[in-house]
Amino acid sequence: MLITALLTTVLVTDTVTLDKVNNLDEVLIVSNEGGKRTRSVKGQVASIDEHLGELRRVNLVRRGSYAWEPVVNNMQTERLSTTIDGMKIFYACTDKMDPVTSYVESGNLQSISLNSGLDGNPQATGNIGGSLDLKLRKVGFDSDPSHFNVSAGHEWNGHLQVYGADAAFSGSRAYLNTGLFWRDADNYRTGGGEVLNYSQFSKVNAFANAGLRLSGSDILESTLIFDRATNVGYPALNMDVSKAQGFISSVSYKHRFRGAGWETKVYYNHIIHIMDDTTRPDVAIHMDMPGDSRTTGLYSLFTTSLGGESRAQHDLAVNYDLYYNRLFADMTMYPGGAAPMYMVTWPDVGTFNTGLAVTDNVSIDDRQSLRLSGKLAWQQQRLNNEEGYHGQKVFFPLMTDYYHQTTGRIAANYQFSFFNSQFSIGTGWGSRAPTVTEAYGYYLNNTFDQYDYIGNPHLKNESAFELNANSQFSILNFQFGFDANVFLFKDYIIGRLDDRLSAMTVGAEGVKVYRNLDHATISNLSLTADWQLTERLAWSGKVSYSLGRDDEDNPLPLISPVSWRTELEYSYRHLQTRVEVKGNADQTDYAARYGETKTPAWNIVNLSAAYQFSISNFQFIIRAGVENLFDKNYSSYSDWNNIPQKGRNIYLNLTFEL
Repeated sequence: MLITALLTTVLVTDTVTLDKVNNLDEVLIVSNEGGKRTRSVKGQVASIDEHLGELRRVNLVRRGSYAWEPVVNNMQTERLSTTIDGMKIFYACTDKMDPVTSYVESGNLQSISLNSGLDGNPQATGNIGGSLDLKLRKVGFDSDPSHFNVSAGHEWNGHLQVYGADAAFSGSRAYLNTGLFWRDADNYRTGGGEVLNYSQFSKVNAFANAGLRLSGSDILESTLIFDRATNVGYPALNMDVSKAQGFISSVSYKHRFRGAGWETKVYYNHIIHIMDDTTRPDVAIHMDMPGDSRTTGLYSLFTTSLGGESRAQHDLAVNYDLYYNRLFADMTMYPGGAAPMYMVTWPDVGTFNTGLAVTDNVSIDDRQSLRLSGKLAWQQQRLNNEEGYHGQKVFFPLMTDYYHQTTGRIAANYQFSFFNSQFSIGTGWGSRAPTVTEAYGYYLNNTFDQYDYIGNPHLKNESAFELNANSQFSILNFQFGFDANVFLFKDYIIGRLDDRLSAMTVGAEGVKVYRNLDHATISNLSLTADWQLTERLAWSGKVSYSLGRDDEDNPLPLISPVSWRTELEYSYRHLQTRVEVKGNADQTDYAARYGETKTPAWNIVNLSAAYQFSISNFQFIIRAGVENLFDKNYSSYSDWNNIPQKGRNIYLNLTFEL
């Protein structure tokens, strides 16, 4: 079964880092050490999006059946930090059709770590809503000498096919794990059997992770990932994607001290994203919209422990990081019978960012702990494309081609345990610089509200003050918990209508320019319960409520209505079965001012089962299930333009290991 560990403090250890590094709010284990997987509902063939959906603070914005955008604490990409093994990666699509998470495959993933709010991981910057770090699976030293895994899966709705194979080799001096995965899907059917056009996709992912032990205290590791998606349909948008391609690479050096560890990683990644509308009928003006993102960076993390025994123990982490990213996107329009029209939408913005983060996990005594964290970062940006710069200067005559910002964050969390209960309270303050889209985007069409958007280079940094609390109580076989937070924003960044400007996109209702609101508020509350009814039967449930308001008390967009999920799981020997019911209430508090429409309430039922058995040295796992059992036609609040989700979907997966 997929293991979702709701942890307040997690001990992260490897061959170098011996001490606590991160106070993780939530960790989702995708695979065990040494190449062996946990038994998730869909196992190896589950997509990254499906794994992310298991995290209780994460929702997903869905524009199609591929590359969903993670949302943490009801905040989207702009207010999150997403890294892969600590590496900064930036999407290359102006419409956010390729979130960072789309360039990793489940077969290469060890775990997903979530820090909620301003208490980010060491490499995180601008993480007001939270930070996600996708940790890659590395077999490590002195594991099984060899391990092979093959998986195949099929989903009948959309004829999704998934095939993967990977191998791992381990010794005392070196290790290597590598794999290749392929996914392909046709258009799926919504509840009631209607085909949703442009919901197809195809993807291939290849990876290799290697390690070399230079001495008893020194290790060299490297990672290579190549990911390529083609023929990706986006039914919620006006365009599809002919190619989304990522090349991710890194080399790291680790050294072990007595009671301490030091890791330095150098990395480079290149993302190419090409939007395409040639397969769409009745296109008024054909457009080509490519985007390009290149990032070079490094981080150096030092960890150690001080004190202990008769005094408080301090687990310290000091991280220095820097990166340089270049983002460029343009658009060529081909009106029938007329000369092509060209426009730069991201003016080749070069961003240099460097920062220093410090974390101290203080174990006061057996019942009390305190976590302190902070980061200070400096950033400079230069617009390298003259055409894009002068196009933006038409609207902002006083702008320059060079900007710099200073951002920071600080957070504190106190935890107290007593009997079978645990309570924590925390606070923090942090700021973020405007994104490239918010500061320099040029006539970017938003199909959510049907407006063209223009960036504003004069935006102030957005900041937020956070208060959070959570508690867990245990009585016999029953556990109950609550989790609450509130974010009080200053200079909140969002697009506002400028009726002096005319839209460029055919069908757009006008132009919005990004502005700073004086203030805004986002708050979240969730209640969870777990009950081990018998040795074989367990029940769990969750209810969540969120609220978002701008400076005029209008609802903010894409804030979740009341949602719930309940599961009943039965296990007997090698068989596991699960019944899940989940849904949302009516979205009565929707953001009409920002183009959002009401989403009706919905409930669906999912069934799943997994059975494990062995033949000789082979381990087999068969998984089967039915999603949306009653074939309900529905969409959630985060389905872009209310595109309907899949109707009834039957799946069957097989995995075997040697």
